[in-house]
Formats: sequence, structure tokens, C-alpha cells
Amino acid sequence: MGVTRRVFLRAAIASTAVGTAGAAQTALAPAASAASGPGDVVGRITVGYQGWFACTGDGAPIDGWWHWSQDWGRPPSRTNTNIKCWPDVREFTRTYQSSYANLGNGQPAALFSSYDQQTVNTHFLWMQQNAIDTAALQRFNPTGGEGPTRDAMAAKVRSAAETYGRKFYIMYDVSNWTDMQSEIKTDWTNKMSAHTASTAYARQNGRPVVCIWGFGFNDPNHPFTPDACLDVINWFKGQGCYVIGGVPREWRTGTGGSRSGFLGVYHAFHMISPWMVGAIGNVTEADNAYNTYTVGDQADCDAHGIDYQPCVLPGDVSARQRAHGDFMWRQFYNMVRAGVQGIYISMFDEYNEGNQIAKTAETQAWVPTDSGFLALDEDGTACSSDYYLRLTGDGGRMLKGQIALTATRPTRPTLPTGDTTPPAAPGGLTVTGHTAGSVSLSWNASTDNVGVTGYRILRVSGSTSTQVGATGATSFTVTGLTAATAYTFDVVALDAAGNVSQPSGQVTVTTDAPSGTTNLALHRPTAESSHTQVYASANATDGDSGTYWESANNAFPQWVQTDLGTATGVRRIVLGLPPSTAWATRTQTISVQGSTDGGTFTQLLGSAGYTFDPATGNTATLTLPATVTTRHVRLTFTANNGWPAGQVSEFQVFGA
Repeated sequence: MGVTRRVFLRAAIASTAVGTAGAAQTALAPAASAASGPGDVVGRITVGYQGWFACTGDGAPIDGWWHWSQDWGRPPSRTNTNIKCWPDVREFTRTYQSSYANLGNGQPAALFSSYDQQTVNTHFLWMQQNAIDTAALQRFNPTGGEGPTRDAMAAKVRSAAETYGRKFYIMYDVSNWTDMQSEIKTDWTNKMSAHTASTAYARQNGRPVVCIWGFGFNDPNHPFTPDACLDVINWFKGQGCYVIGGVPREWRTGTGGSRSGFLGVYHAFHMISPWMVGAIGNVTEADNAYNTYTVGDQADCDAHGIDYQPCVLPGDVSARQRAHGDFMWRQFYNMVRAGVQGIYISMFDEYNEGNQIAKTAETQAWVPTDSGFLALDEDGTACSSDYYLRLTGDGGRMLKGQIALTATRPTRPTLPTGDTTPPAAPGGLTVTGHTAGSVSLSWNASTDNVGVTGYRILRVSGSTSTQVGATGATSFTVTGLTAATAYTFDVVALDAAGNVSQPSGQVTVTTDAPSGTTNLALHRPTAESSHTQVYASANATDGDSGTYWESANNAFPQWVQTDLGTATGVRRIVLGLPPSTAWATRTQTISVQGSTDGGTFTQLLGSAGYTFDPATGNTATLTLPATVTTRHVRLTFTANNGWPAGQVSEFQVFGA
């Protein structure tokens, strides 16, 4: 979530509310007395997923060091930072160099981009490996400059959730959203509701889940009236949604961080999820919160037929709150003994506040030497980078009654070192695609006595194997290859103890010949935003310069696209208009987008004006900065000084 909701000062929790831990329990955790039966949020662990980190050069529309830096236009550094601790990036196949000094082990200080699909896939693989059920994708006001990147992130999260068998839902943060009451409805109707068609979209009581975070907070960032809030809640209910409210911790009393007069708003939600970040930072405060908030909240929700999903946080690494898991586990224990219906983890990837459970630097060897960041071993106890993922998994098992209710965390901070059994060799290695400079591979998941943590992709030449990539998924694209060249690959699996499997069976593939003279779009299928009269998009790839596509008039922006049939290296696009002198010189403003799946498009070439002059052939050439592997190529038109529509007679695509 945004910084605006993270800066609440820690409130004093009633001194009379100090609870005692009690002895570790031996009975299974009590079943929650839910208003609703088990679903994708009731009886489940949900993690807040920001997905808001970008890097210059990653292709994201926002084009900057989004959330890594204070100044997104410059790489993050000791003097230009927006994070409190350092991520473990060893499992990401693509990272981006920061301006921090090298890590303590001498490796470069590189960071991940959430915009890379492999990053999101790796995050959801970690959720799968640790039995984390559901991710709440944070969505702030999408009408500004961040909107296109957030739109793309929704598609990436959907893909990852489908791939790794997790659930996801949209969680709107309404902080600082001036025209929220109308725009949130438009955004759901025109964009986000489409994702409910996914088998991975979370449902509760048969309804798609939506969360609205920020109603009733007593600060200038959330000025909405009770009537406006009720209107939005009831509208989403009218759309058939199960609506969760992310609310102030004092929602029930209307004091402190909550505005008065909002109890009717809170009771209109199907589920209540109070925010606790900034309120607690140690075990004593967690126990005080249990008595001050949790017990009464659960009773109120029970009385009103509302499901209750309190917040559990791992603690801020930079503030030394974590106590090698004791702080987080105490919260799990308190929530489960209260009989809550679900638990919300704040957050999965919140490196900005140090409250992330995603993999984090274990020691100073994995932290930039000039950063001043602490690692997970800051209190002298060694913790593996995945410790808080594993701890969350055990908390979920306790919530579900799969392990005993216990005040003693069952999860060790470090992984056992006695595992000497390597994973089984990956099977079914196949080539799924190739271009002049890349080869795409996939394989079947490996198995292990403890658990597979990832794969290494090896290029084989004689008796020599060279690592060319690593991934947590079961597919990978090797890039940077030479055209018309034979390559041999195999894959090995790794486990958490560092054991490496035998290699998979090898595959040999020859990259495509250099392209540059063949029009890849000739006679290929097309799609369009619109067309007028008989000037449909198929005219643009029919090889006849006398026929053309023309969009609806006076309705920019408009687009036309072609499907190349397979992911292919693309570098150059040549556009033409009919050569007749009747077509006067004109300039059209065009940008280029690409997609490998036809659903999620990324910007390949920014918007620019291109002049079409019959005296010189009435053509224009659009050259990409580098060869890009894509299948669907889209042209977006935003202006034409010769006619109020987008126009193309020849849409040609070349590899070089």
C-alpha cells in the first residue's frame, strides 16, 4: 500500500490490556466461527501484494525506478533510496544495476523489477511452496501516470496466479483519490472486472472478492463521507461482489485513527480487515492489541454476521522488531486463539517499510556495503532468506487446524543442513520456440524429499556446461544467441540445502536465420480498435498497397495490430499509404506495443510523428531501439494532420 497509509504513529494501547501468553497448547487450533464458510479468503492466508517496483530499462510505461528511489529518474543509492532493507534477488533471471556499492560478498547491487513476468512468477512460486493461499493486488488511483503500469501488473499477477495455483483479488487503496466515488466504479467496470473470468480470481460465497482500503480513516488523505462510502460498498455488492473493508484499527469505537459516525459503513462490509502497521512492534504490544482490539472486534463481527480478517505483520527489519520470528508468531497465535475467519499478511513485498515476508538478505554479505541496511540476522540469530515465508506457511496451517495451536513457533530460522538428497532430474525438456537470437525451453517440475527451490539452465558444448539462466518456474527463454547456430541445452534442479540434481535430457535446436528481408506480417491475421466503411484491418497485411485500413473518424486513440503466429524477433516496421498522389502528405502520430500472449502489451516504441509523402513512396519506417521478441505487434494512432483517423495500407514487420 502507499506511504500515506504507513505513516500513522504508533498509538498507545491500553496499559490495562496486557495479556499473558499461556502455555503452548496441544489441541488443534479451534475452528473459526465464521459468518461464511471456507472459501478463498475465509479460512485462508492472504498476503498484500504491492507489485510496484520498476527499473529504468524494464519496459514498464512508468519508465523509472518506481518505489526503489525517492527520485525515480535516478538509480537508487545511499542518498537516493526509498527502501529499508535489501531483497534477495538470486532467483530472478533479470535484474537492474543500482548505484549502491557492491554487496558485502563483492557481487553487484542489483534489484528486481515487478514488471518482469519472471519476477511475479517467482513470487507466486514462493507462495505456492509455502502454502500461501491468496494475494491481494494493491491498486491505487489508476487514472494518473501510474495507471498503465498498474493495469499491466494486474495481467501479470493473473498469469502467475493461474500458473502456480494461487488465488488473487483486487484491493483498491483509495488514499488521496479525489474522484474516487465515480472513478472506482468505472475502473472496475471497464478494466478490473474482466479478471474475474480467471479461474485464479478469488471467490467467497460464490462471489468475486474486492477489497476497499481506506474508508473511515481520520486523516486528510481519506476525506470521504459515510454516504459516499456506503454508495461505493453497495454498488460493488450490486455487481455481485464479496466486499472486504480495510479499516482503521479503532473502527469499532470510532476513536483514534477512525472517524466517528462510520460504524454503519464498517458493518456494510462482508469482511472487516483492520490495519495494524505502526501500532505494534513487539510481543507485549501484540498481546495488548489482542485484548484491546482483536477480542472485541471478533465479538462485534460475530454479532453482525461479518467475517473478520485481522492483520499480521513480520515487523520492520530496520527497527529490529522481528525478534527472529517471535513477534510474528505471537500474532499468529493470538489471531488463531481468537477464532478469526482469515488472516491478512502486511505485506508480501513491502521493502519500503521493511515489513516484507518475501526473500530478504540473510547477512551483511548480501547487503550493499554503503547502505546501512540491516539483514535478517540483525539480532544475532541466523535466519534464511525465506524464513518469513516459511513462518507464514506454518501460521496458515495453524489457522486451518492442520497443526496444534501453540505459542511456540514451530519454524526454525535456518533450514536444516542435514539434507544431502538431491532433487530428481527434471524431465520432459522441450523447445517451445526459437528466433534468430533466442530459444524458449520448458520442462516438467522436479521432485525432492524437502522441496525444489529452482532450476539452472545450462548450455552444453562437448564436455563443458555453462549456466545461461536460473528460474523458479518450469520454463525459460535463453537470449543473446547467434543466428543460424546449433545449441544444446539441459536443465538441473536445486533444493534449499544446495543439492543439485542430475541434468535433464538434452535438447538441440538451431536458431533462425537472420531476418530482415522477409515481411513477417504478410497475410497474417489482424485486429483493430475500429474501422470505417469497408476499410478493415485485414487490408493492411494483404500485400496490396491500394487497399487500406482506416479507423473510426474523430475518435483517437485508435489501434491496429497483427499476429505474427509465434514469438519472433522484431526490429523494424515499415508502414505505407496508397501511392496515389491524391493522398496528400500527412503526418501521423504513432506508438508501437508488443505482446507475447495477445493480452498484456508493453511499449516497444514511444509516440512520435511520422510523415507520409507520396513523392517519396508514401512510406515511413519505425525502428525499435533493439530487437524485441514478440508475437503481436500493435500500432496506436493518436493524431493525423491529413485526416481525423488512423490510416495504413501496408503494415510490414521485419526482424532487422
